[in-house]
This record gives sequence, structure tokens and C-alpha cells, in this order.
Amino acid sequence: MKKSVWVFALALLAAVTIRAQQAQPTAGQAFQAGPREWAFPVIAGALPPEEDTPVKVSGSSKAYTPKQIDDLNNPPDWFPEQHPTPPALVVKGRGGVLACGACHLMNGLGHPESAGLAGFTADYIYQQMQDFKSGVRKDAARMNGIAKEMSDQEMHDVAMYFSGMKPMRTTKVMEAAMVPKTFVGGGRMRFIDPKTAGQNEPIGKRIVTVPEDLEGVRHRDPNRDLFIAYVPPGTLSKGKALVESGGNGKTVACAICHGEGLRGLGNVPSLAGMHPIYIARQLFLFKDGTRNGVDGQLMKRPVAQLTDDDVLAISAYVASLTPAQAGTN
Repeated sequence: MKKSVWVFALALLAAVTIRAQQAQPTAGQAFQAGPREWAFPVIAGALPPEEDTPVKVSGSSKAYTPKQIDDLNNPPDWFPEQHPTPPALVVKGRGGVLACGACHLMNGLGHPESAGLAGFTADYIYQQMQDFKSGVRKDAARMNGIAKEMSDQEMHDVAMYFSGMKPMRTTKVMEAAMVPKTFVGGGRMRFIDPKTAGQNEPIGKRIVTVPEDLEGVRHRDPNRDLFIAYVPPGTLSKGKALVESGGNGKTVACAICHGEGLRGLGNVPSLAGMHPIYIARQLFLFKDGTRNGVDGQLMKRPVAQLTDDDVLAISAYVASLTPAQAGTN
């Protein structure tokens, strides 16, 4: 597969980002404990265990035990009729290569701790895999190791498959000063803490994403994979100003490169409707240089002057947008 062509984006970026000259933060900053912990969740608890008996989801003839559902090498495919036949590595892992569908789901929409791939071009996905393989893009969890064990042909096949998936908005973004008490559980997802059910706490300067349909998310049901992202009051209007106009010179209007409605422009990816804490993580990683490669170089200047509050606001607003040719589950 040929590599992505970025000439158009490079030309635009050179023309509009001369304003952002602030020095980059120290490498590794995004992984430090403190105000950014909400964007880099670390497992600190677990949901009550389920009985080890087969479960079913509405509309599917299949049944899997909770252990099978959580098997990262053999994830459930509840609705094989809803997608084309996937490449082998999407449904079954081998060695250090986990099955792609375990984290990104068979429809490519992913969970908050993983990227949504649906709607990205095949060239873009392939380039990211090459960047993981070479190490110019670093992932604190597992993508570097996975990419190193994949062949170019396997990357091509996986990229082609996920590029054909339809993007969907799976997260409702809601402003709230108080949010349920939560913990980070298996899969590095945040859940409402059953031990403190009904208790709230101040949201502070965080995005707090929890399943709207706990059972659907826990069972990786692609038709019920729904989330609520709570954000501080006033966040969406601030994010809108930053995304649409650049916030009075702080950054650049995102649509210049990412297209109208942030629905993608050529191989510059669509951002509309993605999980907000995933967007925030990438902006932080662009800032500290952990995410490098072609897009890392392109993004250095646009993110240079963004504060952590700016990143939060942009991420929340972008997540509230509707992807092209998309709806809600």
C-alpha cells in the first residue's frame, strides 16, 4: 500500500500556524500523575464478577461466557452479518498480536480507552500502524508491540477492513458540575462505583466518561455500546470557539485541515464524534512529542499554546459533533 499523501495539509499548516511559537513541554509529561489522570486511566478496581455462564444480547443468536467476552485473542462477534468477513487478525490474535476486534470492536468504533477507526481512510490507518512499528508513535499500552509483530500485508488488510466501517456517534456529551463517583476497571474504562451508588462529586477539570448501557458495553455489544461523557459547565462553548476560530490566535481553526464539521479531508482523519478522552490523549501526546511521525510533525504547532483546559474543551466539543453519514446507535 502506498503511504499517505500529506502535501495539502502541510501547505495549509505552514500558512496558518506561524502564530503558535510556544516551546513544547518536557517529553513524558502526559504520563505524569496529576491533572491529566482523567485522560490516561489506570485500572484501580473491578466490577462485581458475573457468573461464568453463557450470556446473550438482543438480536443475536450467539452466546458467550463472560470469560470468552473478555478474551483479547478471541473477542465476541455478536453480529457477523452486520459487517464484511474480517481479516484473520481482527477476530483472532496470535502471539503478541491481540485480536483487533477486542479493543476496536468488529465495527471499528472502539471504547474510550482505544481509538475509533471507523471512517478513517485505509492509507491513514496503515501509516499509523507503520509509525507504531517504527516507534515514532508511542503507545503506553500495547500498540507498539502489536505492530512490530504484524506484516505489511496484515496491516494493509486490517486497514482496508476498518476503513469500510461506518462511523457512529456513541457518546453523549453533557455539561455537569457534579458527577457520579467512579473508578477505572477492566479494559481501562471508567465505571460508576457500585460501592458509592447514588453519590456524586465535583467534576473539577475532567472529562468523566461512563457507560450509558453498562451491560451492553461490558458484553461488547456493538449495537448497545453507548457512553455518557460529563464535562464541566461552559466547556462546549469554549471548545466551539477554539475549534471554529482558533481562539483568538491560540491555535488554528481545525476545519482547515480536518474538513467541514471535522469529518475528514482526504487522508487527514475525521474527528467528529470520537471518544473525547481519546482525543484529549492524542492532543497531550502531540504536545509532549510522544506521538510523532507525519501527523505528529503536523500537529506540533497547532497544539503548542493549548493549555490543559483548552485540550479538555476541544476534546469535548469535537466529541459532540456528528460524523459524516452517521447516526446514533
